[in-house]
Amino acid sequence: MLDATDQAPLFCLPRDGGGDVSLAELKGQAVVLFFYPRDDTPGCTKESIGFSAHLQGFADAGTLVFGISKDTVSKHDKFIAKHELTTPLLSDAEASTCEDYGVWKEKNMYGKKHWGIERSTFLIDAEGRIARVWRRVKVPGHVEEVLEAAQSLQ
Repeated sequence: MLDATDQAPLFCLPRDGGGDVSLAELKGQAVVLFFYPRDDTPGCTKESIGFSAHLQGFADAGTLVFGISKDTVSKHDKFIAKHELTTPLLSDAEASTCEDYGVWKEKNMYGKKHWGIERSTFLIDAEGRIARVWRRVKVPGHVEEVLEAAQSLQ
């Protein structure tokens, strides 16, 4: 289980619109990774809209923001267009990065067990260390709390 001060696991994932994002190449900048279950579901949509709405605040704090789910890049592109999102979304189709960050969990919904992403957010400092972790995230007020933590890194 990853915790504050741990080195953030490196990854290279495809992003919406094409290209890849490599955490190793982002060293020297703070990064927020928000893991969410699926595009276009109510909570995931609210969370993604919230991060998009506060993207300038994160930029002012010197922090990049990326959403990660198992959805394909083409699904991300449709989700972004539908909701006019500005936050880049990464596709972890194999769930390997989700596993590395400990967010790929067995879930129980209406008595049926299945595997999925536990809504979680990681704030990574400019040195590549985890500064803060939020697990089992509830969407209301979450983006503002993450922004405040990002601002405190400066």
